[in-house]
Amino acid sequence: MLAPYTTTVVGAHSVPRWYETLEKQVEAGTLSAAEMADVQYRASQAAIADQEAAGIDVITGGEMHRRTNNRHAPPNAMLNHFWAKIPGFSTETRPKPITPKDDKVTHPAAVLTGKVQYGDLGLVDEFQMVSTFAHTDVKVTMTGPHMLAKVAHDEHYGGDMTPFMNDLAEVLNRNFRELQDAGCQHVQVDEPLFAAVGRPEVEAAVEAINAAFEGITMTKWVHICQGNYAVGEDYDGQIGHRYFDFGQYPADLIARIDCDALMVEYDFAGAYEGQLRNQQLAVGAADVTKAEVEPAEVLVERIQAQSWLPREQTLITSTCGLNHLPRDVAFAKLRAMSAAQAQLRS
Repeated sequence: MLAPYTTTVVGAHSVPRWYETLEKQVEAGTLSAAEMADVQYRASQAAIADQEAAGIDVITGGEMHRRTNNRHAPPNAMLNHFWAKIPGFSTETRPKPITPKDDKVTHPAAVLTGKVQYGDLGLVDEFQMVSTFAHTDVKVTMTGPHMLAKVAHDEHYGGDMTPFMNDLAEVLNRNFRELQDAGCQHVQVDEPLFAAVGRPEVEAAVEAINAAFEGITMTKWVHICQGNYAVGEDYDGQIGHRYFDFGQYPADLIARIDCDALMVEYDFAGAYEGQLRNQQLAVGAADVTKAEVEPAEVLVERIQAQSWLPREQTLITSTCGLNHLPRDVAFAKLRAMSAAQAQLRS
């Protein structure tokens, strides 16, 4: 079990505006893909430095190397980056609506044309790269089997999510075992769609996640959120929106995941009262859907509002990734998390 009030990030760090300009140069042929990869590598180093300078205990590489083109929303880094590495998915993408809240919001979803097969997801390479520069614990994040299956166009499993997710879980499990063998101590699964689907589907997803974690002794984190999207050509001034906070929030089913720590938004943390087993709960106290930087005292209030949650089971995080926030805002929110930790521990 981690020390009380350990701080961690959800995964994504602030993505520079100039990523878009450089991507256009790659498309125009004036910048090579290798040169863009070097840009992403250097951005990852900066993300690591920001997290460590802010005093975060368990860090990531900011997922900077996963992000191409659509930086306005997480899915390209969460979905397309991994779909491209898994045999069974074609290179074709088709628009797919992702929320009934806005029918104009779609994702370029991959098309599954064959059975899901093993593919190297690049998690070991990511861990080794981040560990080269990190001076603290490193966590590698991975999109969960439900998100990977739900958003894709399925032309193989006949719309049956259960075998689709189970086959994805096998791919994740093998990659997690390889990551564990490489010396990684922390792995995270991300699932943002559980409140948007029915309970039987969530139950099947929980079983798939548990299968993905079978035999894994690393600290196992699971991040549950309601979406964090910003869309549109003019990105400046936008902020993340929750697109999946409709339907019933299945905290009782989520708590059945065999993980060490759940990561949830502060305003959903109360749903886990009486549901946690021996898991720790990382309260997403820093709100990434707000451009304002909350003082540490506000974060402390949000955490202490969970008076039912024992100190030894309490960890600190943000509501979601920092990808859409300006770097100075993202950094300030991380520093506020560390300051809140200091206040709570004193």
